[in-house]
Amino acid sequence: MPARVEHVNITVTDPRATARILTSLFGWKVRWEGAAKDNGFTVHVGSDDSYLALYAPAMPLTGQAERYVKRGSLNHVGLVVGDLDAAERAVRAAGYEPRSHADYEPGRRFYFDGDDGVEYELVSYAA
Repeated sequence: MPARVEHVNITVTDPRATARILTSLFGWKVRWEGAAKDNGFTVHVGSDDSYLALYAPAMPLTGQAERYVKRGSLNHVGLVVGDLDAAERAVRAAGYEPRSHADYEPGRRFYFDGDDGVEYELVSYAA
């Protein structure tokens, strides 16, 4: 039986602020928000069939996770967009710096670091 990704849960400093940025950049909506694990707070932001769960614990956050070198770390969130050039303009306008542009099968892509050190890969499969 095939599976699909429904959501990914990411710890962030301010779930509402991160949700505002992601809805602005990607045309997403806030699906739900409310109390979460250990007196924390979560915002679910995405589309009708998948989302990012943005979680903030009640306690202050410590440090930054190391990507690509620690087992089990979240390295990046890959998102498909229809128009990569328009997405890049939106990312730049929001104050983020796109990098690592590549054009190889099956699509064009770039990366950027969002708030809280979360890396996003935007890819387009448009011809």
